[in-house]
Amino acid sequence: MTRYLPYLLVGVMFGFVLVKSEAASWYRIQEMFHFQSFHMFGILFSAIATGFLSIQIVKRLGRRNALDGQAIDIPEKSPGTVSYVVGGLVFGFGWGLIGLCPGPMFALAGTGSLGAIVVLAGALHGTWLYGALKQHLPH
Repeated sequence: MTRYLPYLLVGVMFGFVLVKSEAASWYRIQEMFHFQSFHMFGILFSAIATGFLSIQIVKRLGRRNALDGQAIDIPEKSPGTVSYVVGGLVFGFGWGLIGLCPGPMFALAGTGSLGAIVVLAGALHGTWLYGALKQHLPH
């Protein structure tokens, strides 16, 4: 169990940052969807830039060992498939309706928000349902 402690600590720190930066704030998310504030767009753009730069560094420097010694393999993805568009639309509609995406959902559930706990239960149920129906869905 102690080998998972660093992951738990990083997750708790990430949740703390989400709550303190107001990325888990329903009001901030609604401001973003109504184009009333740049706050959330700034957070999203900085996350995209950080992810892109990190992957480029891993690819170019040849860092091929993860922290646990396993090789890092970043497979190429096929561009423009329908499943990415449909998945993005489902994710976006859910985010707009609920006002939370997965990271803030876990962060707010960790703060004890009853609404977030209900949403998290629904998200976990949806994930389980997808796993149960995956073989019958087009991919």
